[in-house]
Amino acid sequence: MSLWEQVGNKLTHIDWQFSPGDLFALVLLIIWLWLIWPKRDFSQLLMDKGKQRRLLWVLMAVNLLWMLNASIYHQLHVHFLGLVVLMQMFGWRLASIAVIMPVSLFALLVQGQAGWIAPYALFGSVLPLFISFTIYSRGFHLLPRNLFVYLFCAGFFNAGLVLISHMLLWGSWLWLTTDYIWSELVDSYFNLIPLLAFPEALLNGMALTLLVVYRPEWLYDFRDNQYWPMGSDKK
Repeated sequence: MSLWEQVGNKLTHIDWQFSPGDLFALVLLIIWLWLIWPKRDFSQLLMDKGKQRRLLWVLMAVNLLWMLNASIYHQLHVHFLGLVVLMQMFGWRLASIAVIMPVSLFALLVQGQAGWIAPYALFGSVLPLFISFTIYSRGFHLLPRNLFVYLFCAGFFNAGLVLISHMLLWGSWLWLTTDYIWSELVDSYFNLIPLLAFPEALLNGMALTLLVVYRPEWLYDFRDNQYWPMGSDKK
């Protein structure tokens, strides 16, 4: 069976029903995206063809990471996220909008449930991005302006934090809306956090390091003169 036949087969078996919890999450997601809507970032994106191509490539890479997942039980999936690189390249507001694409593909092609898009986007991606941005923003203002501090706070630490908050929030949502009990989630899902947080942190930290060295202009708020010695002389 070809790839397109497999995709077509998955699309024909999608459950399009929405539970009350799914609809509630959808309303919360719409309100949140309306509140944070990145009007300026969207305007800049529409005028910059290179940035559009970079966003598409990054979303394809994120989607590939999500497709390489391990299914534990129904609705319990383990995969790397790559969201910190997306956030550091395009800002947390635009990243929160753009992540809907990999979330939708993952929900439809892997989980097979359309109603799963909103809660997984909200609790598995958007809120972890906001938590990560908040911690990073505080670190930017309170910690020394040092390149290694930037790489640790913006990349390594933030990526681990995103994965931890992703699993805790998603597991808590399943506990509130499904038949999962807390002890089952702890034993089969939350116990995997220490095993996944470090590789996620390392993956994003290495990617961010490469961007800082070779393509700093691709990063959303990185400025040479803030971190590099004699950076004010660099173009």
